[in-house]
Amino acid sequence: MTELFIAAGGGGDPIGTALTHASLGSGADAVVLTYAWERLAVDPLPGPLAPHDFACLDLDTLPVPVVTAGSKPVGPRGSTLPRLAGDLPTRLGLLDPYTGVEGLADQIGRTARALGVDHIGVVDMGGDILAHGDEPTLVSPLPDALVLASCHLAGIPTTVHMAGPGLDGEIPEATLLTRVAGDGNDLGPTVPEWAANVFRWHPSEASTLLAAAVAGLRGPCLTREGAGPIPLTGHSGRVWDLPLARALDHNRLAQGLLAARPDTLADAEDVSLQLYGFNEVERERRRAIRRHTARDLIDDETFLSELDTWLHVQRADHPGARYVSVRCAVESLGYDWRLTEQIHYLLTKHRPGLEAFPLLSLAH
Repeated sequence: MTELFIAAGGGGDPIGTALTHASLGSGADAVVLTYAWERLAVDPLPGPLAPHDFACLDLDTLPVPVVTAGSKPVGPRGSTLPRLAGDLPTRLGLLDPYTGVEGLADQIGRTARALGVDHIGVVDMGGDILAHGDEPTLVSPLPDALVLASCHLAGIPTTVHMAGPGLDGEIPEATLLTRVAGDGNDLGPTVPEWAANVFRWHPSEASTLLAAAVAGLRGPCLTREGAGPIPLTGHSGRVWDLPLARALDHNRLAQGLLAARPDTLADAEDVSLQLYGFNEVERERRRAIRRHTARDLIDDETFLSELDTWLHVQRADHPGARYVSVRCAVESLGYDWRLTEQIHYLLTKHRPGLEAFPLLSLAH
């Protein structure tokens, strides 16, 4: 038996999706459909990768391309999916949003039929899949809205799993908890070993914070530069289940996509612009122009000295914060995310007091 999930937001959402699948305890294998939609630090070009942006995809197993550990993004594009494919206990199928809402619905429907499944689980990290569109901190509603609209068109019974409310920094936890019922389900009691291995190299913050909450960490955590501290609470390591129709009732952009039926990603961007007043892919284009080159080599002593100074400043500026994400530290100091694994090793060896895996402690 195989179960079908969709990681609604791309980026690190396949990690949270695999954690959610593991927590359900069915023991079944899973296929996770996902966009290859990465942050600019990973992929220097704005917008999601299409199948032709990868080499060595598995084109024979499913109706959608399957990303394997042997797949590679075609330069200059970048993606974490091939390494994730080797580390996650799920298969990763690649969604192509350039085909528009009906094209996505076709990809989802054909995959479900090929697997013989009669139910889909959509997993969203952080909860912006329940965005109304007027939240001032909303950044990336389009990927989630496309998934909701496409699942509706696919016509297959779908459950939306909202994991780690507020952990993506887009909608506060308190707001999201008014949009769901009950107390949710605990993802604990422990972080699987495969997930711990992933968090030593992957730059995802929302999924990392989810794992931190599952591990019992509580308190404000500093995240990406420019964002406020995100609280880790008793709700942060939990997941709420909603019927697809209820999620659609919240998501005005998904409703607009169903009404407009855009047949390209560019047309879907226009729907977002009309309804919400912004186009997130255009935002990515503007950020890509301003993006600075990160340092891809590291001198141990220099880095540790820079980190000590930076942490001292963070403690002074944010006296209530208890943790900081490794991504926040790495990017704030101007280093490339691909050094994350090496930096974890350095800290374990030379700054063990900072260890609050998968985060860094600000306690001392």
